Amino acid sequence: MGGAHGHRLHFHGHSPVHRAPAHLKVVALVVYMLGVVALPLSWWPALVAAALLLAGVVASSRVPPTYLLKRMVVETPVVVSAVLLPLVAHGPRTELLGVEVSESGLHAGAKLLVSATLGVLASLTLAATTEAQDLLRGLTRLRVPSLLVQIMGFMVRYLEVVTDDLRRMKVARESRGFSARDPRQWPVLARSAGALFIRSFERGERVHLAMLSRGYTGTLPPGRAE
Repeated sequence: MGGAHGHRLHFHGHSPVHRAPAHLKVVALVVYMLGVVALPLSWWPALVAAALLLAGVVASSRVPPTYLLKRMVVETPVVVSAVLLPLVAHGPRTELLGVEVSESGLHAGAKLLVSATLGVLASLTLAATTEAQDLLRGLTRLRVPSLLVQIMGFMVRYLEVVTDDLRRMKVARESRGFSARDPRQWPVLARSAGALFIRSFERGERVHLAMLSRGYTGTLPPGRAE
């Protein structure tokens, strides 16, 4: 893996949250997210308390809020869905900002937005305060199936390799004057994505054959899962 301190989401630090055992942080994240999802929107004091609890953890981690906010862009599809839900849902209608929307859709969209925002922020906090190796060891300690842990480990290890391939392909296209400004260029992007998939698949086969040639039988030696 690249980087002196692990994966790109990790923020190097020495806060109490960073030092907490990884398996305990994973359990805390799962319990927190299940609790947030289970809370109805009408119990807004409990949701506010959950948000304040998460804010306290983020403050204790000493991870800059801007560092997390920049990475919350992954929530964009959920935000779009939450905004569209009141417009397409059926049932009694009400007016919001001059637009007629579904009451049930408005309620469901608000709950989706709140739950997703808290869940994504909590997950990013875990990623920012936990090294990939520690997270994999924590999952092993929680008795997560070994094969899943290995898949996650290889995903983390080769994610930057695939990202570098994607960057080189982008540079090669741009050096030939390519610019994806309208749908006419989409076929080129589709072919690039296909080529990247095939290249990654073939790399995976070579890695697997190399592992088999070294005696791999389904489990990695201790200390090599990460």
